[in-house]
Amino acid sequence: MAQFVDWDLATATAGALGKSGPRVSYAEATEVVADLRRLTDEAAGHVADYTGLTSQVAHPPVRVVDRRDWAATNIAGLREVITPLVGRLAQDKQPGALTEAVGSRITGVQAGTVLAYLSGRVLGQYEVFSADPGQLLLVAPNIVEVERKLGADPRDFRLWVCLHEVTHRTQFTAVPWMRAYFLGEVQAFVDAAQGGEHLLDRLRRGVGTLADVVRNPESRASVLDVVQTPAQRAVLDRLTALMTLLEGHAEFVMDGVGPQVIPSVERIRAGFNRRREAGNPVEKTIRRLIGIDVKMRQYAEGRKFVHAVVDRVGMAGFNRVFESPLTLPRLTELSEPDAWVARVHGPVGPVPTAG
Repeated sequence: MAQFVDWDLATATAGALGKSGPRVSYAEATEVVADLRRLTDEAAGHVADYTGLTSQVAHPPVRVVDRRDWAATNIAGLREVITPLVGRLAQDKQPGALTEAVGSRITGVQAGTVLAYLSGRVLGQYEVFSADPGQLLLVAPNIVEVERKLGADPRDFRLWVCLHEVTHRTQFTAVPWMRAYFLGEVQAFVDAAQGGEHLLDRLRRGVGTLADVVRNPESRASVLDVVQTPAQRAVLDRLTALMTLLEGHAEFVMDGVGPQVIPSVERIRAGFNRRREAGNPVEKTIRRLIGIDVKMRQYAEGRKFVHAVVDRVGMAGFNRVFESPLTLPRLTELSEPDAWVARVHGPVGPVPTAG
């Protein structure tokens, strides 16, 4: 079977190009790891109490990783998903040995370049590709680096990060169908392409576009250029709606729990928002191309949706969003939360006003 990506080369490239972390002693590193594990457990209690969601499946403990380990874990996860999909879609249209060898190595370097960049920015992640039900990753060097740059209280900042990431873990373990639904949509996106060879060409071009922009900040190319078919756009709308919901829900929980348990939360939030908006032209271009700017918008749009629904029908009423894929918000409903409430809850009386 044709190899789309030289995964070993991708892992080696990500490790070689990834930035080194902040300077810490062995004792400090040990303390950070222990602290993040403890705060993850603390955050889990706060998230469960605030959201009313309880994990329905056993999940592995948090993994506190460095940048190299984060990149390697994500490459392994992508390999698990992409390899069988590409094999099925390519069918009998196999390239020659030289074409396969050169193409897979180029794509491996490109993928490794992108993940090397991301490995220096991600604070945490609930990774769902490589294992069921997924695994919670916290990138210790990045957390320490950001808390130092913000001048934040380490305990407060680490708990703040844990609240966000544990909420994502809760979304996937309290809602047993969530992971299968997400992976099914990813597969549907690939299946919606027109033809095996054409798909492989577009996938390679998409990864190449990412790597090109990392090297050339003047590039105006967009990763969305690889999305061409109407069927793929329909799937992308559903995925966008889902990710906006999940990111917004995590932000809403952070903001709801934070003031109760994190004394310096307002200072942390203000400093972190400034960090999100800042960046030199190179940084801004890369963020746009690999979707970080889109993710920032998802934070704001999703949080606004969740806030409006909770105000309207309460937390238990909002949690109906997790009943089934049919109760997830449609993309248009994210900007019209009353439309989601009407569709899922039916007519709801006016919201009481004070006084």
